[in-house]
Amino acid sequence: MRVKGGVVSRRRRNKVLKRASGYYSSGSRLFIYAKERNDRALAFAYRDRKQRKRHFRKLWIMRISAAAKLNGVSYSKFMGALIKSEIGLDRKVLADMAVFDPKGFSDLVQKVMPK
Repeated sequence: MRVKGGVVSRRRRNKVLKRASGYYSSGSRLFIYAKERNDRALAFAYRDRKQRKRHFRKLWIMRISAAAKLNGVSYSKFMGALIKSEIGLDRKVLADMAVFDPKGFSDLVQKVMPK
């Protein structure tokens, strides 16, 4: 006996087309192209979730480095002293301090750097 499965196929196609709404031209209207666009978009999304973490870490390091240089110390020396003094602040918090609380950051630099 033959099973057509029209309802299941239609639902699957509609799910892909719904996800593809907003894509340019036939990428949002024709199932074959929409499926390719979806696959590509999901691949980019996966890749960029990883890249976002790298980009933010890079930004935080730049901000901490700039603030540390304003206080007369290099990034690597500051981070080394921070680890030795066992202060458990991560780069995200340090970067926020550097931007929004420069005085607090200066106090922290004075506290951790050896005389």
